[in-house]
Amino acid sequence: MAFLLPNLSPPLLLQSKSKEKPTHQTLSQSQTKPNNSLSPLSLPSSLTTLHTPLAEKSAQLNTPGDAQDKQPKDDFYVNLGLAVRTLREDLPLIFTKDLNYDIYRDDITFKDPLNTFTGIENYKLIFWALRFHGRILFREISLEVYRIWQPSENVILIRWNLKGVPRVPWEAKGQFQGTSRYKLDRNGKIYEHKVDNLAFNFPQPLKPAASVLDLVAACPASPNPTFLWGPVDRHSSSWVEFYRAVRKTLDDQEGYLLAQDGLVTCS
Repeated sequence: MAFLLPNLSPPLLLQSKSKEKPTHQTLSQSQTKPNNSLSPLSLPSSLTTLHTPLAEKSAQLNTPGDAQDKQPKDDFYVNLGLAVRTLREDLPLIFTKDLNYDIYRDDITFKDPLNTFTGIENYKLIFWALRFHGRILFREISLEVYRIWQPSENVILIRWNLKGVPRVPWEAKGQFQGTSRYKLDRNGKIYEHKVDNLAFNFPQPLKPAASVLDLVAACPASPNPTFLWGPVDRHSSSWVEFYRAVRKTLDDQEGYLLAQDGLVTCS
């Protein structure tokens, strides 16, 4: 044995030591890994997984409420835009075609300075009577929209001008302006239509004119919107008959039904 030990060369000893060193390193690494898993960086992830369901539940609880609050507003603005576009297209054609009644509620109320009517059927009847009697009493009749605006979110105002040429030869062309005020509910549907601020402009009976100034003075403008029912009786009987005929149609719906069946015609 004493003879063999001195023959061990130093390189073999170094190799044996080098083989032991990786074992020490792997042990040290395996010891450090559990410590890393318990490091403070790993703790918030475990806590996050515990609290995530609570956050999701709170988000789910808040989202439907926000969606419910947002949906009526979206419906209102969509229906509001539809109402403005429909009114802009329908009003200039009220004497030639029927309206689009999808923008109105079934319990809509119509008001003018003298009368009030309620219900979509009465509302339809009003515009049918305007078309029917307008063709009977006037050679030409039309409505022009001057302006559409919103003084508040749930109100639409339309300033218009109605003009017509009566069929009777002794009456000259007349016109008057008015304002239609439409009120909308929370869903954007029109539940009230009020006509006011009427300004009449009916010419005096025709007479020989001495100058151009006399012709201009015969048809004075009405710059200030106001309620003027008195001058109508004096200056334009066709317009009075037109209003009375529409009013009578609403009182007596039988004539409306006959006309709908094609039994009443007009040229």
